[in-house]
Amino acid sequence: MRPGREGRVLILSTSPDLGPSSPDLRSPVVVSEARPLESRHIAGMRVDRTNYEDAASRIVAWGKQRESRYVCVASVNNVMESRASEAFQQIMNLADLVTSDGMPLVWSLKLLGLRDATRVYGPDLTPILCERAAEAGVPVGFYGGTPDVLESFIANLKARFPKLQVVYRFAPPFRAPTEEEDRQVDQEIIDSGAGIVFVGLGTPKQELWMAARRGKVPAVMVGVGAAFDFLAGVKKQAPSIMQRMGLEWLFRLCSEPRRLWKRYLYRNPRFVFLLVKQLAAHGRD
Repeated sequence: MRPGREGRVLILSTSPDLGPSSPDLRSPVVVSEARPLESRHIAGMRVDRTNYEDAASRIVAWGKQRESRYVCVASVNNVMESRASEAFQQIMNLADLVTSDGMPLVWSLKLLGLRDATRVYGPDLTPILCERAAEAGVPVGFYGGTPDVLESFIANLKARFPKLQVVYRFAPPFRAPTEEEDRQVDQEIIDSGAGIVFVGLGTPKQELWMAARRGKVPAVMVGVGAAFDFLAGVKKQAPSIMQRMGLEWLFRLCSEPRRLWKRYLYRNPRFVFLLVKQLAAHGRD
């Protein structure tokens, strides 16, 4: 069993084995009623039509009730990861909310009939959520980044939102954690009382991490990728005009070519091909 995105509890068929450390995606979770989300599947991966107001309202309401959920802030990279792995696609499609972080996904939603689709970008959603959480008295936590990045990031947020209650922070080591370390992290988050936990591990690590804890950790986990680095000031964001034109990938590629060349120069053209193929099939329906 798992919560439907409309606030109902759905019965799912037995899911495929995702491995020994796989999340139990059938765990029942306490849910609250919310209006239905309209969605489209892009190359097989679900993306929801939402906006900053809608997404923030849902997440803060869930966080106030300490509901165990996870939110994916998705880009083309998430779509292509889901094409490479059915297990990862299932994790994305069973998320409680999937926002369109990148403009290509916004355009895709529009082409698939959701004309008023808008971008919900992780580095912009994060401070909005922090402001709302501070106003609502919802404690927050942060998992990801390096110790220095995490401290700068939280200091910047606290300067903007003095009422923000940061009750948990952890920069994990650059290696796979042991089972004991995983259990300790889970218990520390539970004990902290955090209602919202921001996760900055990058795709696909953060989605795997969050899904593994749904039903175990009573908090809304929000995967925001590079938001930690951007909001800490250690990495520059693309100029707003490049973001609006969907050219943020080019700015990031020029900034980190060795790390990102495969993601953008190999995966982006494949995404365009898959989308065109889907749109052609959609037009014939």
